[in-house]
Amino acid sequence: MEKKRWKAVFLDRDGVINEEVDHLNNAANLRILPGVAPAIRALNEKNYRVIVISNQSAVAKGMATEGVVQEINAKIKASLAHDGAHIDAIYYCPHHPEGSVKEYAIVCDCRKPGVGMIQQAAKEHDIDLRGSFLIGDKTSDILAGKRTGLTTILVRTGYAGKDGAHKVIPDLVADDLVAAAARIPEISS
Repeated sequence: MEKKRWKAVFLDRDGVINEEVDHLNNAANLRILPGVAPAIRALNEKNYRVIVISNQSAVAKGMATEGVVQEINAKIKASLAHDGAHIDAIYYCPHHPEGSVKEYAIVCDCRKPGVGMIQQAAKEHDIDLRGSFLIGDKTSDILAGKRTGLTTILVRTGYAGKDGAHKVIPDLVADDLVAAAARIPEISS
C-alpha cells in the first residue's frame, strides 16, 4: 500500500503573513496582518501542511543576522500558536548575489524564484506538490511556485505583484491571505 503524501500551502512571509517593511530586521517591528491567524488555522483544519518560504536578503546585505531572522520567525510562530494556528516549518534563504557579507553573497537555488526551499520542504515533509499551493506577494514567489507545479495565488498585500522582477501570471489573485485561504479546497485526511 502506497503511503499517503501530504499536500501543503507554501506561504511567503513578508507582505503575506506580516506587514512588508522592506528588510524587517527587528522583531519589535513585526506586525502580523489582520486575519492571518484564522486563515492559517483554516488551512490547518483543511489538513494542509503550512510551510513558510522566505527570501531574507537582509542577512547577505548586513542588515540582520540569521539569529534575528530566527527570532522574528519564532515570534510569528508564537503569535499564531496563541491564536490556535500553526506553521509546520519555516525555510528562509539568507543569500543575495550582491550582498556585502561575503559568506552570504552567493548565487543559490534556494533564493526565490529558485526552487530549493520548496524542494527541500517537499522532501523533508513528504509533500506531494501536485495539489499543493503557493501564496505570495512578489513575482519571484509566483515564478517559484510555477516552476514546481504549485497552484499559485498572488495576494494584493505587500508588493501585490508590482515588483516587476519577473513576467509571470498567477493562477489566482486574492485580496489577502484570508481570501486566498478561502479559495483553497478542503482535502480528505
